[in-house]
Amino acid sequence: MLTITQALYDQIVAHARADHPDEACGMVAGPEGSGRPERFIPMLNAARSPTFYEFDSSDLLKLYRELDDRDEEPVIVYHSHTATEAYPSRTDVTYANEPGAHYVLVSTADKDDAGPFQFRSYRIVDGVITEEDIKVVEAY
Repeated sequence: MLTITQALYDQIVAHARADHPDEACGMVAGPEGSGRPERFIPMLNAARSPTFYEFDSSDLLKLYRELDDRDEEPVIVYHSHTATEAYPSRTDVTYANEPGAHYVLVSTADKDDAGPFQFRSYRIVDGVITEEDIKVVEAY
């Protein structure tokens, strides 16, 4: 189960809505080994695409160095789908290289009347997708 604060939930949703119609992407870091998402890190979608996201490789390298310096790890890796449901695509599964992370997908399709708003979380390990419950709390 993913436990996330209302503030982090709102930041992820706001980023997804702000970048629509392009996909938004980013991470939420937490203390190494805690599994607790704490620090919101919006990233630039280097692909600038409504159907695809890509972290800029130099930004990602800087981020991983920063995480290492701060004894943090990616707890949530998130991105949005702008025209489809919040379910990992084949490409998303291919890019899922953090087996300990929660993969959050936000569908902003509702902005184009293409479907309901969705905020969903998955574990993706060795190509296997498992949806998990989300618990939104005021504070940890």
